Amino acid sequence: MSWRERLTSASSWSDVAHNFRGDWRMLWKEITIGFLLAGFIALLGDDFFNGLFLNDSPAAVQTVWGAFIGPVIAVLSFVCSVGNVPLAAVLWSGGISFAGVMAFIFADLIVLPIIAAYRKYYGTTFALRITALMFVTMVLAALVVDLLFGGLGLTPEGRPSTEDVFGTIELDYKAALNAIGLVIFAALLAITLRRGTIDPVCGMAVDRSKALTVTQDGETFYFCSSHCCDEFRATASQRPPAAVTEPVGEH
Repeated sequence: MSWRERLTSASSWSDVAHNFRGDWRMLWKEITIGFLLAGFIALLGDDFFNGLFLNDSPAAVQTVWGAFIGPVIAVLSFVCSVGNVPLAAVLWSGGISFAGVMAFIFADLIVLPIIAAYRKYYGTTFALRITALMFVTMVLAALVVDLLFGGLGLTPEGRPSTEDVFGTIELDYKAALNAIGLVIFAALLAITLRRGTIDPVCGMAVDRSKALTVTQDGETFYFCSSHCCDEFRATASQRPPAAVTEPVGEH
């Protein structure tokens, strides 16, 4: 299909909407937890962060320690790629080194939900090797970025306060983009509600016009894949037949 055909095709928009809903179904818990943790960590105060980030130590020690502790905080807080931006701002306002901010953002690849996915697909041993390799790489990359930005004079000098990060809500371009995003979110969700249904095996939302179907006892069931379809058939074949009750008086 051409781009014009895709943009005007209800079927194409249905595909986009169902993929969008599937992504949110996977990530909404991590996104919600991420923002909540960012808010609670922000309440700890600068005194806590100043001690954690060794702000009384020499600059070199702060830089190396920040690059190490940044990914550790990311793993422990398991904030997703949406929630780690405000939390990175909180850490920066709390005194973490620029290398620590960079390492914290890089560590999005080794947060706990993703490590669990590595373990599921590659096994525990290989998942640990991947995580360790990424951790070392993130620390080294953050130190390189810190040296490069410092050498070019690009490291930000000012640090925002906690109030600057969380304390103001303004009607600006970000608010307008959020409003547009909310409208798009609602529109895509409405498409899935109008055209979609739920796979009874895996719980995934599917487009009725494209899904695999099985009709049983006069009811049609819709499936995202042949795997779910076959599993449903196998489960249905193991069910005992429905009991037949004779009407009273008809013997």
